[in-house]
Amino acid sequence: MSGKVDIITFGCRLNAYESEVMRDHAEAADHPETVVVNTCAVTAEAERQARQAIRKARREHPQARIIVTGCAAQIDPGRFAAMPEVDQVLGNAEKLTAASFAESDGPRVRVNDIMSVRETAGHLISGFEGRSRAFVQVQQGCDHRCTFCVIPFGRGPSRSVPIGVIAEQVRALVEAGYREVVLSGVDIASYGADLPGQPRLGAMIRRLLAQVPGLPRLRLSSLDPAGFDDELWRLIADEPRLMPHVHLSLQAGDDMILKRMKRRHSRAEVVALAARARELRPDIAFGADLIAGFPTETDEMFENTLALIGEAGLTWLHVFPYSPRPETPAARMPQLATALRKERAARLRAAGDAVAARFLAGHVGRDAEVLVEQDNQGRTEQFAEIRLDAPAPAGTLTRARVTGANDQHLIGTRIREAA
Repeated sequence: MSGKVDIITFGCRLNAYESEVMRDHAEAADHPETVVVNTCAVTAEAERQARQAIRKARREHPQARIIVTGCAAQIDPGRFAAMPEVDQVLGNAEKLTAASFAESDGPRVRVNDIMSVRETAGHLISGFEGRSRAFVQVQQGCDHRCTFCVIPFGRGPSRSVPIGVIAEQVRALVEAGYREVVLSGVDIASYGADLPGQPRLGAMIRRLLAQVPGLPRLRLSSLDPAGFDDELWRLIADEPRLMPHVHLSLQAGDDMILKRMKRRHSRAEVVALAARARELRPDIAFGADLIAGFPTETDEMFENTLALIGEAGLTWLHVFPYSPRPETPAARMPQLATALRKERAARLRAAGDAVAARFLAGHVGRDAEVLVEQDNQGRTEQFAEIRLDAPAPAGTLTRARVTGANDQHLIGTRIREAA
């Protein structure tokens, strides 16, 4: 019988997926108690929180085997190996192998050159502990070099999962009762460039939905605006199972800052993209990642990013104050004061709270299909949180009439179970 396994996950949806792969491996290993800390390297704050979690895990689990992995561990394994609380450090490739968890007497640090990895293994998992939706990895790594980002050095080159493996995973999750799947990766917009025939993201999604007709809801994770191919546009227009919710990796709304970030889109292209999407799918909602206080950002440049929220009709904002990452070009640019970065991030978040509140208020009186997450709480097609008047089993779909809204969520009355 396997021992107790605790997984502490930081960062992206891909990390959430990989944590479940590690859970299976750790539970299969013969250790009385294991704590895995799956780190993120996007910001210095994410790394600080991971170190804090490691120290707390040792206090609460004095006899456990503590394994640290993830992007922060891949990029700077020595820093985590130096912590007395840590028993082992695994790289992002090593963390996905069963042998890393089965062998406790091997090297304390197992972190190889991630840039040499050329394959993405398919890991079939039965589900996600405590979640009503499942994340499925379709792509790994990134070939782009945004000047602020250290993630390519944690994830390696872009590589795609073949459609057959994706379909097999999604089919297994549907059979396990999952009603919604989120396609995740580091840069899913680059899907297929390394596969025979170079299928684009839209073609993969079309084939996936055809091969798994029993999947009711498919959602995309963060998507580069440059990744909208013709087939994806057709899916947005005519595929109801593809949720009307796209989270865009924007980072800024000023063209000069976008160039200095080495992004692949312009401000005007984002506005045009949002307008086209709404013309095809009027109920679509956009989320966005935005960085506040990027090096050299003037007041005018920041105001352009602030104005983009309204011009593009963004709803769900994920805001970061800029955090210099080691060895990145942006870290060598003229830096803004930390207080100014935080002030601008607060202004972006306040603007985001205001547009989200207006969006929620605009849905009062409408009907929504809700994926129940727990008790009486769930998410609509546009990823709005909703509280229902009666509980329903987690993971089920139900129709609801939206009867009210506050600044954080909708309020609804259940009508009937969805098909």
